[in-house]
Amino acid sequence: MRRLFGTDGVRGRAGEYPLDPPTVRRLGAALARTLGDRARGVRFLAGRDTRESGPWIERELAVGIRSQGGALVSAGVIPTPAIAYLTPRMDYTAGVVISASHNPFEDNGIKVFSGSGEKIVETLEDRVEAVMADQSWSVSDASESAGVDEVDCRAEYVDHLLRILPPDDRRARVPIALDCANGATATVAPQLFERLGFDIRRIGCDPNGRNINLGCGSTAPDLLARTVTETGCRLGIAYDGDGDRAIFVDDRGGIVDGDAVLLMCARQLKAEGRLKGNAVVATVMSNIGLDMALREADIEIVRCPVGDKYVMDELLRRGLSLGGEQSGHVIFSEHLFTGDGLATSLQVLRTMEVTGRALSDLAAGLKKYPQVLLNVRVDRKVDLKTIEPVAAVMEGVERRLAGHGRLLVRYSGTEPLLRIMLEGRQEGEIQRWAQEIADAVTEHLGRGM
Repeated sequence: MRRLFGTDGVRGRAGEYPLDPPTVRRLGAALARTLGDRARGVRFLAGRDTRESGPWIERELAVGIRSQGGALVSAGVIPTPAIAYLTPRMDYTAGVVISASHNPFEDNGIKVFSGSGEKIVETLEDRVEAVMADQSWSVSDASESAGVDEVDCRAEYVDHLLRILPPDDRRARVPIALDCANGATATVAPQLFERLGFDIRRIGCDPNGRNINLGCGSTAPDLLARTVTETGCRLGIAYDGDGDRAIFVDDRGGIVDGDAVLLMCARQLKAEGRLKGNAVVATVMSNIGLDMALREADIEIVRCPVGDKYVMDELLRRGLSLGGEQSGHVIFSEHLFTGDGLATSLQVLRTMEVTGRALSDLAAGLKKYPQVLLNVRVDRKVDLKTIEPVAAVMEGVERRLAGHGRLLVRYSGTEPLLRIMLEGRQEGEIQRWAQEIADAVTEHLGRGM
């Protein structure tokens, strides 16, 4: 059996392994056997995004969980961070989210949260996989015909968000644009921002099961940018399919990513004495310009591998309050230990209101170095240091950067790809250098793409 858990839970094409009905059902049973406490009962709170495969995956999980004496209660279509927030507060054993984030509708996935609202650690994933592989037990189909119990808990999540930024009638004439990616935030975001008092323009708020992330959302912000500039909005906010990340468009139509959000929020938290440890966690993919801007603000930056779970690990280990990714996953640990696009939106809006500055002005503090990203398809994944011609090219690039840039070369955790990221002062120059590395890798490990 291939490994189930990847960098962000279980993910694949709906209906195919590992998201075929028998495997999903057995996974539900394995989760109940691994995470459950029979003395207290085994109760899972589930949520999903708007993909057409979500309901049947939820039902199969429920059958598996019930076969082990547990119960799954569905919160329906709801953002991922809502499940992380509500699971401990409603005293569930664990939380389960059925979503493939920013992927197209054909894909889906299963993320698991502990009873304390954090993504389960890799050692626990390993235990679940070991239980899955143990053939000494089987899943009973006695409860196959039973339905899934439901609970409406969106109001509790919205109330939590309103504590970050309370409603204010003075916002009645402040226009903002929302792009909900035809995903999970479409059930919450418009109502939330109307309660806050904003005049909203809606994009991607009509999910049909197949249009999630289709030409909209955080990975396709062009329509949002046009809407902001053409309708005179103060800003635009784009979410991904499950609502754990947000990308912004400023009043001039510029894209504001997670790096800029980390900088502006770090400065504001520091000014308020709320930036724990005077440090920010960012992944290795964040632009080197963020390092320089934070250094100017006398704030330390802590780097970690790509993935919001690694950001969370560093926040917990160091006792820090802010971290995130360039992609828009931002974690404010005083609220939640996972990325929350809606909470991030409210923190940005709060910063704008407190400082009286436009988003374009706040984002201008980040001077980004040119960045080049190349993918090389590889036939195998080996340590590049052991391939002398490739290592020599990489060392040559490092020498030419001379401390005024950054080279990051890593294998994808989910695809047969080597990712090359190069930052430096001149875009044309680093493009050539990145291609030199790509050509060397292609010659020895695969073919370029």
